[in-house]
Amino acid sequence: MRAIDILINPSTIAIIALLLSVIWMLRDEKDRARIELVFALVLNLFYGVFLNIFMGREGAAFPWKFDHVLFRLDASLGIQAACIARPLQGFLHIPLWLVYQSMVPMMIAWFLLTRYRRSPGSIILAYVAELVSGPLLYMIVPACGPIYAFGKQWLSPPAVAPEAVRLAGMPNAFPSLHIGTALVFLMFAPGKIWKAVALLFLAATCLATLSTGEHYVIDLIPGLAFGVFVSAIGMRNLRRAGCFLALTLSWSLGVRFAYTILLAHPMLTRSLAGLTVMAAAFALARQWSTAPALEAGHGIPA
Repeated sequence: MRAIDILINPSTIAIIALLLSVIWMLRDEKDRARIELVFALVLNLFYGVFLNIFMGREGAAFPWKFDHVLFRLDASLGIQAACIARPLQGFLHIPLWLVYQSMVPMMIAWFLLTRYRRSPGSIILAYVAELVSGPLLYMIVPACGPIYAFGKQWLSPPAVAPEAVRLAGMPNAFPSLHIGTALVFLMFAPGKIWKAVALLFLAATCLATLSTGEHYVIDLIPGLAFGVFVSAIGMRNLRRAGCFLALTLSWSLGVRFAYTILLAHPMLTRSLAGLTVMAAAFALARQWSTAPALEAGHGIPA
């Protein structure tokens, strides 16, 4: 294994981040945020081990994956993941791959940012909600992603029937947790500059999830609803959380049990996708407009 492969391995990054955070904490043990970060990173290491075991067993329990269904749903949307990914395989491929791999460091950075800028709510609570509920959602629509379903042909996938196929791999695709997490950053971003940074990261993550072959376009749609759901948990806005959890579950159950209807009526699929994006955008705008009041302690909006 090359040195670069070891350095960019998520486990290596997690261990390095933990060591650096311990050194940072010891320089000022009175700073509560530093202690919280170290504790969160230790839990993350244990969670990573548990998640691999859990997802491995989940993959074995659900060997039939819905990748071909998701592939055909992309066609119903009129936007194929491979069509977006092919032009991004040149000089943009490595930067986008780095964006995809940088999610955990970004989660750490955003925790520190929101901790010191005193953003409303608890981004840690949002992370916990995401890490607990995300793997459970993968049970409803188990899928791996284009690069796992089509192998070397994923950039020019063959015509396939919309049916579950047997794949040896962990569910990883529907909904996109990367998109959900990137939206969390946007919901919690303090100030115009950090909002712009988070918006740019969300756009880059959308391209990264597709250019790496990890996701279908349809995965990104409920990923936005999921991001609003976990953000609302972090903001302790249970009404909004319930609404967007219901929306996320509606997509999962619809794809699992009613995909023939979605495939037979492309305009319905596109309309539902458009409405989901607009609902997430409205929730984001509502959050940004109420953030100053939340910071001042004026309560939680409905």
